[in-house]
This record gives sequence, C-alpha cells and structure tokens, in this order.
Amino acid sequence: MFDLQGFGHLLLKGTVVTIELALASLVIGLIFGLLGATAKLSKVWIFRKLATIYTSTMRGIPELLLVLFLYYGGSIILMSVMSRFGYNEYIDINPFIAGVAALSLAFGAYATEVFRMAIQEIPDGQWEAAQAVGMRPMQIYFRIIIPQVWRLALPGLGNLFLVLLKDTALVSVIGLHDIMYQATRGRQATQEPFTFYMAAAVLYLGLTVIVTGVMMWLEWRANPAERYSKRLKNQMNKGVNPPTSKV
Repeated sequence: MFDLQGFGHLLLKGTVVTIELALASLVIGLIFGLLGATAKLSKVWIFRKLATIYTSTMRGIPELLLVLFLYYGGSIILMSVMSRFGYNEYIDINPFIAGVAALSLAFGAYATEVFRMAIQEIPDGQWEAAQAVGMRPMQIYFRIIIPQVWRLALPGLGNLFLVLLKDTALVSVIGLHDIMYQATRGRQATQEPFTFYMAAAVLYLGLTVIVTGVMMWLEWRANPAERYSKRLKNQMNKGVNPPTSKV
C-alpha cells in the first residue's frame, strides 16, 4: 500500500493538484503560443515587435523567479491599485492562479517558436490556392493552416509539456499543495528525506510515462499517411496484395 507513514494519501492529493496545474497551464500556454506565433508572422510591425519582446523576456527569466514575481509582486501591484479606490486590506493571490499564470507565460513563449516554425513549414501554394477560391484570410488561417499546424507542432509541444510538468514543482515554494509540497511535509515530519523525495520522483516519472504515451498516440493519430504506410507494409509482409484502384 502507498501509505508512507500516513502521508501517502497527501502525496496522491498533491499529484491531482500537479495534474490540474499542468493541464491548466498547457491550455492557456497554447493560446499564448498561437497568438505569439500569429503576431510574429504578422505584417504589422508593432505586433511582431511585441511578440519578440514577449518571447525574449519570458525565455530569459527563470521560471522560479517568474513564479515568485507574480505571487508576491502581483499582491503589491494589486494593493497599490486598489488603495487608490480606498481599499487598504491585504490582497493575497491564490498560489494556483499565480502558478498557472507563470507557467503559462513561460510555456507560451517557447510554444510561440514551435507554432511559428510549423506555420512556416506549410507551403505558400496552399495560401494562394485558398485565396484563388475566394476564402478570406481568417478562413484560410483557421480552416487550412491551423489543422495542419497541430500535426507539425505536436512533437515539439510534447517535449515542452514534459518540461512544463516538471516545472510545476517550482510552485511548491509559494505554498501550493502539489507533489513536492507534500513530499517536503512528509520529510519534515518523519526526518526521512530519501523516502519521500524518492516517492515524489516515482510519481513524476509515472506522469511522464503517461504523457509520453499519450503524445505518441496523438502523433500517430495526426499522421494518417504514416498509419496507411504501416498497414500496407504489414499486409505486404504477410503476403497480402495491396489494394489497387480500378480504372
């Protein structure tokens, strides 16, 4: 049983918090990434400049520092703003919200480059063909470009999500009850750091294995040509003639 002197259930609860934090940061980070990539490829120079500042800043600041800045600095900024309206009480930012904001901004900065390169991989002829049949730019982007971008960007996004999953451990420093926070509590109560940090490592490793399997399945589903090629190869290895088209 996963008891660990009474702290096993707390580690499992921390695992749920870690998963929620990672998934929330992933969804918001993907939105930031798409917006950033669109801005970087825009013909409007101010959009390109803002996207460049965003990616350069977020990739240059350590995620831990970003978490601390949004958690503590965010409270100071909010209290400064609210004091102008006569509200002088202390404003405490929720650790989960601060963690999601920090990890989403960091993930989005890296995802911006992944999406940008994926969009640039799509031949210009597809834009021209869509314009030739009368499609508007927004229709081309969402109906022609974006569906193909996901297939090209999946490997890179999968690697980024694995990094994001491990970076969730940083949020424990501001009091979020994730895996690392609960492992630290168990270590302090029992004075057995190896046991609890090893248990945390096993939980993170298990999550990583699951995410890797899901990403491999998504990549397989996103590439029908590869699935057909493998099916055809298996049929040929078994001596089955491949299907031929009738003229």
